[in-house]
Parts: sequence; structure tokens; C-alpha cells
Amino acid sequence: MNLANEARQFLRSTRSGILSTHSAKHAGYPFGSVAPFVLDHAGNPIILISNIAEHTKNITANPKVSLLVFAGAEDLQANARLTLLGEAMLIDKSADKDLRTRYLRYLPQAATYFDMHDFAFYRIQATYVRYIGGFGKMSWMEADNVAAPANQLAEIESDILDHMNADHADSLLAYCKHFHGIQPQQAEMIGIDCDGFDVRVGDAADAVQILRFTFENPVTDAASARLALVEMAKTSRA
Repeated sequence: MNLANEARQFLRSTRSGILSTHSAKHAGYPFGSVAPFVLDHAGNPIILISNIAEHTKNITANPKVSLLVFAGAEDLQANARLTLLGEAMLIDKSADKDLRTRYLRYLPQAATYFDMHDFAFYRIQATYVRYIGGFGKMSWMEADNVAAPANQLAEIESDILDHMNADHADSLLAYCKHFHGIQPQQAEMIGIDCDGFDVRVGDAADAVQILRFTFENPVTDAASARLALVEMAKTSRA
């Protein structure tokens, strides 16, 4: 796997980071804040933020931002991390229905925010990416090199999820056992993209986590997604 693809796969496995904006209150200083996010199908982070938040005021004055995402907290210097440099763009509310559905599948605790009128979606459109995958594995890249290949997954995602969760719950459990070595009591596919899919798992104690599964090759449509899922099911039961 080349470094650009590795960087995209790493970003797919994360859902929170540090958002840095240009302080409007204290000119010249960066302002950092925690930022949960969900990726869209092109691989762009989508954040849900309040109009009265400090970082939103900063974005309104200067949309250029940085988003740092990292894996684990036990050894930050050794673990992979990625920094996106780009612009945070307000998403038109008329176009956010599907984003809202996808966002809440990953971050259901944010549901109450939608009842507050001052929250809105912003898309971070990256220009440059700095990825550090480990010792000697680091590079600046144009964001276009890390972007997801053109695909139809956004249009068919909900249908695939409904089908897998209704008709192939046994396959989801088999994936968890084979690829992650765990045997949850419940498994629900909550997202699929060209690079893989995500499954929320839980047990009798209601312990919940999201597992990431990666396709060997990117999928672009319903046929290639079905083929990849069937092959993984066969591998899981071999």
C-alpha cells in the first residue's frame, strides 16, 4: 500500500481530533479545540459546531484550519498521526439530510444538538496533508492524492446497511471474530465507503465500540461492494 492510501485508510479509522483555527479574539494566535467528526464519502471530515462556539467565530473570520488526528494516547510520538490543512466550509442545511443520518449513526450522542438552531455542519476541504505512519514513513502530500476514488457508495449506503443488518447479521459476527478476534453478542454495520466499512458491536454489559474493516481493493458500486463482502464472509468462515 502506498503512503497516500495508507494515510486515507488511517483517516478512515479515526473520529476525533484537534481542530486549530485562527483566533479572532487574539490576532496572530492559533486556537485549538477538540473536534469529533465523521468523514463523507470523498474522505472529507464533517464537523458539527455551534455558531456561538469560539472556533466557529474564528472560522467565520478566516476559514483556513488545521485538523490533527492521531491513534492511541500511550505513545503519541511513535503512533501514526495525520494533519489536514484546508478550509472549513459551511454546508447548506438543504443538503445536510444524508449527512445528518450518517453523522448520527457514528455519533448518536449528538442527536440533541439538532434540536438547537445554532448548530451547523462544516466540511473541511483539505489542500495539504502531512502523514506520519511511523519511523521513516512520513510525507507532505497534495490532498487530491489522498482523496477517495470516485464511487457510488453515498447513493447506495443506506440500502447496503439495511440489507446487511437485516439479512446478514451472522456474517457481521463472523467478520468480528475472524478479523478482530472478538465475539460480540450484537453487531450492526453503521457505515460503508470505498475503502471498507464500520461495525458497532456490544455485549450483555452494553460495552460498545466501533470496529473498522478494510477492503483489499477499493469498491465503487453495489456490485463490487457485494463481491468484497461475500469474499470476506467466505474468508471468515474458512
